[in-house]
Amino acid sequence: MPARLVPPSAVLGPASTLRLAGSPLATTGTARVYTCGITPYDVTHLGHAATFVWSDVLATVLGASGADVVTSRNVTDVDDVLTRAADARGRHYDEFALTQEFLFERDMQALGVHRPTHTPRARHHVAHVQHLAEALLVAGAAYERDGAVYFRGAGVPGRAGLDRDRAFELSTAFGDEPDDPRKDDPFDVAVWRPSGEADPRWPSPWGSGRPGWHAECAAMATATLGNAVDVLVGGEDLTYPHHAYQAAMVEAAAAVTPFARRQVHVGAVRRDGAKMAKSTGNLVLVADLLEQHAPAAVRLMLLDRRWDTAWDFEPRLVDAAAARLERLFAAAGRPADGGHEAVLTALLDDLDVPRALDVAEEEGGAAARYALRVLALA
Repeated sequence: MPARLVPPSAVLGPASTLRLAGSPLATTGTARVYTCGITPYDVTHLGHAATFVWSDVLATVLGASGADVVTSRNVTDVDDVLTRAADARGRHYDEFALTQEFLFERDMQALGVHRPTHTPRARHHVAHVQHLAEALLVAGAAYERDGAVYFRGAGVPGRAGLDRDRAFELSTAFGDEPDDPRKDDPFDVAVWRPSGEADPRWPSPWGSGRPGWHAECAAMATATLGNAVDVLVGGEDLTYPHHAYQAAMVEAAAAVTPFARRQVHVGAVRRDGAKMAKSTGNLVLVADLLEQHAPAAVRLMLLDRRWDTAWDFEPRLVDAAAARLERLFAAAGRPADGGHEAVLTALLDDLDVPRALDVAEEEGGAAARYALRVLALA
């Protein structure tokens, strides 16, 4: 992918601070963005793509505001779901993960998503998870039992704004086993856990085992970006439990608050009213869409809306995006100077892509060309 757009210096300065998730995100140098990436056990669907395209635009707009942007997008290649999927195909989990990661990267490249600065893989950061577990034990925020290390998470649902019944439901759905009798509290989660015969395993001070999911992301984020980030990005379904526990673990281990200055949870992509998921069989695969439509049209379809709003995919939306793209290219051919400042102002206002595109169409010329470049549509 080409380097991110460096905006004209005339638009930089205090007025170009990004307003994100309801408040200004001022940066005085480096902006660190951590995006929760894929578990590489299946092909990329439109819900995945929405998160990564929006994260890409966020990083570009932060750069346009004058920040030096450092990005990290992990690959969760140690995960029970991945292990089971690989076993079902008669393949080793890490070899299978690399194949799926290749297919994912091919889709991301087609959609114009820039490669992140860092791509940490869980299997390369097992030692960092163990260091995290040790730090949590020293801080009194975790305890060891039967070869596992559990993070004390009783307060996490409340800080996430959830009552215990709803938190219990979500924790169960995401495999956190709140009914495990070995825990002191249902909302304690494994930082390290013992492995069964079919599971990946590494030696540790607590016995042979593997990392817990939330601890993997906590460790990969801190290993690549330090003990705090400016923006934590993921799909809206990661709000709880994943991001809530990731942040709580880092804050307890490093005594840094908050772990993330802002959290961007991208709205779910639905089909026929249900969130896209393999379990429901309602997936729209990126590769299938790219066989029928220009990549820029698919990217624009994902962006021409509010980033935090769930929406339903319909085939007509790709056609509408393609028509909008044609209008933008036509506008870009008009002999008009200036206007890029208004495009950037819209993007700095909570990533308001629809307004930026409206300005680009109306102003034409340089404004439209700037919008096409900064949104990676041309």
